[in-house]
Amino acid sequence: MKLSLIVPAVMVLSLGGAAALAAGPAADPAKGKAVFARCVVCHDLNTGANRIGPSLKGVIGRKAGTAAGYAYSPAMKKKAVTWNAATLNAYLAAPAAYVPGNKMTMAPIANPQDRANLIAYLQQAAK
Repeated sequence: MKLSLIVPAVMVLSLGGAAALAAGPAADPAKGKAVFARCVVCHDLNTGANRIGPSLKGVIGRKAGTAAGYAYSPAMKKKAVTWNAATLNAYLAAPAAYVPGNKMTMAPIANPQDRANLIAYLQQAAK
């Protein structure tokens, strides 16, 4: 008897798999800009200014906890990840679980498509 395993895309996304981001509908940076409206109160996107949260300018490719001039939590400073589509996806899906003890108090972005759209927007706009 042959057994097969079907893993819903939502489960794979919650694990942060980059391949899973591509498995769903294409990410839309324009829709991601709308999702970023939830973040703009705390995060600057492209001037480098820190607010309640660190600036997201240059976040893609940056090591967690290293934006200049921001007072990160010890937990974020210790997190040994570099922000990319997979790590951002995992963090945004469950910030408190991905980095226990971090300072971000925003609720997780539960919708995988919203996360994919937001990450696509950050890849274009946060340079």
